[in-house]
Amino acid sequence: MERVRFAVIGTSSISESFLDAVSSSDEAVYVGSMSRDAERAARVSARFGGTRAFTTVAEVATCDEVDAVYIASPNALHAEQALACIRAGKHVLVEKPICANAAQARMLFEAGRAAGVVVMEAMRSVHDPAYEVLRAALPRIGRVRRASLRFGKYSSRYDEVLAGRQTNIFDARMATGALMDIGVYCVEACVALFGEPEAIACEAVRIAGEGCATTGGVIDGAGTILARYPDMVAELAYSKITTDLLPCQIEGELGTITYGGVSVPLEGTLTVRGQACGGASRPGQFTVGDVCEPLPFAPCDNNMCYELQDFVTCVRGEHEADEFERITCASLSIMDEARRQAGIAFPADAC
Repeated sequence: MERVRFAVIGTSSISESFLDAVSSSDEAVYVGSMSRDAERAARVSARFGGTRAFTTVAEVATCDEVDAVYIASPNALHAEQALACIRAGKHVLVEKPICANAAQARMLFEAGRAAGVVVMEAMRSVHDPAYEVLRAALPRIGRVRRASLRFGKYSSRYDEVLAGRQTNIFDARMATGALMDIGVYCVEACVALFGEPEAIACEAVRIAGEGCATTGGVIDGAGTILARYPDMVAELAYSKITTDLLPCQIEGELGTITYGGVSVPLEGTLTVRGQACGGASRPGQFTVGDVCEPLPFAPCDNNMCYELQDFVTCVRGEHEADEFERITCASLSIMDEARRQAGIAFPADAC
């Protein structure tokens, strides 16, 4: 196969970031974007060098010039749109979260196998080589006992909620909210690093209740998940209504890893513990002879290039997508349970 030919469903900022990654790739080429607004579809397609513009999913699915579809529409539309493309023989790369719940995700993966096409979630952190750096560093800190993976940034869309106006980012009908939009990064990083936990407990900060018409019911603005493993516990903290300035941290019996940016890992440090000392004379001095070194994260302007590369490799049959599917399904199962505990329900949950 020559370069994989992509169509894009959705014209949001995340789709523009994906198109930037496509433009830098020698193995992918952009065909055009879909928007219900024909003028917008034409404008975006022309801006990024596309040759086609689409106004319906059916047009995308039946276009002979398209091999694969990147779907960046609202979460609640992912399953239906992806299924239409899969049934038409298109490979699909679906923006995180791939679906509203684990049942929908499993349905898509099964449909992909039946149609002989690749189905993958566009979760940038799972594909970023920085997580290979983290995995390689884990043995050096000994048995992992605690992890804190966090992501919090104030969303301008919360201003809309405060003003009593509807916004797709905080709307149960759109399968959104803080967990689905930003907490998913913490959940998938945790599963990618440590596997699926034995049990979870979730506490959410609700910004709207069951009777809220603008949010379609209960929706979260922030929350924390505690994930229990046989020998460790992981704290997954997320927020779209506050800004979290703390780094991620993985604590082992022999040392500690810290790094910034759970979705786009930045600077990180590996600290190998020195000799523990009791009765320290100075406050905060608990060890002597610690060894600290920077983690060798490679800088990257747009780490969506890594998910694009992995997807193209799978489309060409050079790699299997099974491990990515496992992480996606396990993560959505965790999020399903977290939402259940938080009282957050989506229309897809009733299907």
